[in-house]
Amino acid sequence: MELQIIQSKIHTLRGQRVMLDFDLAVLYDVETKYLKRAVKRNLVRFPTDFCFELDKGEWENLRFQFGTSSWGGSRYLPFAFTEHGVAMLSSVLNSDRAIITNIAIIRAFISLRHYALSLAELSDKVLAHDKELADINEVLRWLGDENQARYDENQALQSGEITPGEWAERARIGFRKDT
Repeated sequence: MELQIIQSKIHTLRGQRVMLDFDLAVLYDVETKYLKRAVKRNLVRFPTDFCFELDKGEWENLRFQFGTSSWGGSRYLPFAFTEHGVAMLSSVLNSDRAIITNIAIIRAFISLRHYALSLAELSDKVLAHDKELADINEVLRWLGDENQARYDENQALQSGEITPGEWAERARIGFRKDT
């Protein structure tokens, strides 16, 4: 099974990555009603953090995203299965196809998790680089100010505003080298 096809069927609902019963039924090559029936017969295996039924608002929102019409389709709200719920489905649907499909789906969930983690790591690196660039920018600005002071000194000496003797006798600031 192609990983990208499976990943396209993973949605985020209630802050969790889930797959819907009708998508799973297609992947498992069973009718949705049989998949739902198997789950209902084994409800003890599917706590709410493994499987939940969408409410009407969630379903309407998803249908709007899918671009499906209100005609036809199921009369019942679909079930959403988390990664753990999908894993539990393999114990309920006993077929070679179910086992192979289940492995592919679990790999898709793992791949998405790795992708999310790599994005988080990239974000952390970008933030660290931003801090380093800000530090470099601050040093460059300071060096620019230092060069401006030298330029001002040279301008003052060249224009005759101050003599070299006056410049040498000016009050010093900063570190002094005692001789």
